[in-house]
Amino acid sequence: MKIKFIGAIKSVTGSCSLLTFNSGGSEKRALIDCGMYQGAKEDEMLNYGEFPFDAASIDLVFLTHVHIDHSGLIPKLVKNGFNGKIICTGATFDLCGIMFLDSARIQQAETERYNRRRLKLGKEPKETLYTEDDAKAALKLFEPVGYGKQFSPFPGVNVTFHDAGHVLGSAFVKLDVSENGENYKVVFSGDVGNMPVPILKDPEAIKDADYVIMESTYGDRVRGNDKDRSAELARIVRETIAAGGKVIIPSFAVGRTQELIYEMHKLRDDKQVPAVPVYVDSPLACNATEIFRKHIECFDEEMVAYLNKSDDPFNFSNLFYSREAEESRAINALDSPQIIISSSGMANNGRILHHLKYNIFKKNCTILFVGYQAFGTIGRRITDGEKIISIMGDKYSVNARVESIHGYSAHADQNGLLKWISTASEKPRNVFLVHGEADSKQALQMKLSENGFSSVIPSAMDEFEIKSARSFARIGAGALPQMKVSDFAPEKRAGAPAAGGYEFMKKPLNKVAAVPSMPQLPSDDVLEKISKKELVKLFKEFRAQLQSMESRIDNFIAKLNKR
Repeated sequence: MKIKFIGAIKSVTGSCSLLTFNSGGSEKRALIDCGMYQGAKEDEMLNYGEFPFDAASIDLVFLTHVHIDHSGLIPKLVKNGFNGKIICTGATFDLCGIMFLDSARIQQAETERYNRRRLKLGKEPKETLYTEDDAKAALKLFEPVGYGKQFSPFPGVNVTFHDAGHVLGSAFVKLDVSENGENYKVVFSGDVGNMPVPILKDPEAIKDADYVIMESTYGDRVRGNDKDRSAELARIVRETIAAGGKVIIPSFAVGRTQELIYEMHKLRDDKQVPAVPVYVDSPLACNATEIFRKHIECFDEEMVAYLNKSDDPFNFSNLFYSREAEESRAINALDSPQIIISSSGMANNGRILHHLKYNIFKKNCTILFVGYQAFGTIGRRITDGEKIISIMGDKYSVNARVESIHGYSAHADQNGLLKWISTASEKPRNVFLVHGEADSKQALQMKLSENGFSSVIPSAMDEFEIKSARSFARIGAGALPQMKVSDFAPEKRAGAPAAGGYEFMKKPLNKVAAVPSMPQLPSDDVLEKISKKELVKLFKEFRAQLQSMESRIDNFIAKLNKR
């Protein structure tokens, strides 16, 4: 078996490894993930380059989980000629059904904006990365499998998906290979989940493995007690609301948003935070939450116990889900204290940009980051302390309070990764470190060495041959080819398990049918701290809102009198 390391080598995005098997005398090729590059513009341009392999020659894709940095180039792979099977868990398939279409719409919208600029310069328009039709074609190739159910895609190769505890449906992939008279086991970690996290089960134990390809996102850091994150969230919300401001939370639509909703529900139940409106402003997050409610087989014991004694964890009073653009604009029209959860999690695109535009310059607001911020993203620039940020072509002063809670990460930290690798029955012959920045990989490599593990940090396009359970060799090295920028209904399958008899999980999520618009002035002690100029502006806005409300009330009363 040969492994060529293609993506997520220098950073945490673009995950992709090419596997080559000698199966019954014929060559078989498979990918572990086919993810999109994210972050700095030069990284994102890699998405437009040619694949360093023939897409039509790939027989299978093993997809570890839905996140776009692991799955986002699969529609492009199909567009370029791939016609094999895409193997993943049922929950991952359901989530890809919404993620791929959402990504395609983003690609098309960004290409349209890009082409408008090109046309102004007299240049030819470029083709989009992939379209909704490409995304739909990719979804027809999916073949979901269950956790722990071994299957044989090729002679001499048995594969099992195990729960990685990272996001709904995430898995690490174990390959049991018999090749050239040798038998060995190879594990690809995908992304290893943080332990413990709300909602999802902890990562399963590795047990037997001769080689492990392991992520290293947080290989250089140890987080504090993750149990303190709830108290930290409550404190930030209370202080911001007391100042009359908004809490703006850039959040990944799949996984992190649902975790925050569940946490906020519990804090409200325990009266740890005020009952201000909470808005989930992301069509993708809304759809993902519906899928979470279908897959309670992925939930941990704590979540199941909560379901048995409570109501829907993803629906509570004063929580509103915003799908339509008009609803999103209505949220920004309000200047009262509230909590807004919106994607993208790194603030590089999506509706979160509009919420930042309206609030990042306000001293009484808080921008709260709850996930990894890749180099080059707007989120990273804000957390790094830049005082002037460009958003959608305009520059804004960062006057809002900036906070980060690292405990909400879905990735295991250094201790978590060491704990997971130690669940192998015996120390693997070698650990290959990927999916991390250079400092993270080097720090983790040192810790692995201290604990008796042998490890290698591959470079892009390095190829290794696994010869036996105890022997491997590097057989090729190089770099990604020069990126040539291109001119720019799923199969029928068994439905997701029923929601376990929880009738409240079948009710529709709260919509922003009419955004509560009662204007609220901050308390007197807060008003006394505001400058005269800002007070005049605030009172004008307040009076305008009252006049608008009065006019609406008069009109509605007139309609009532005609009934």
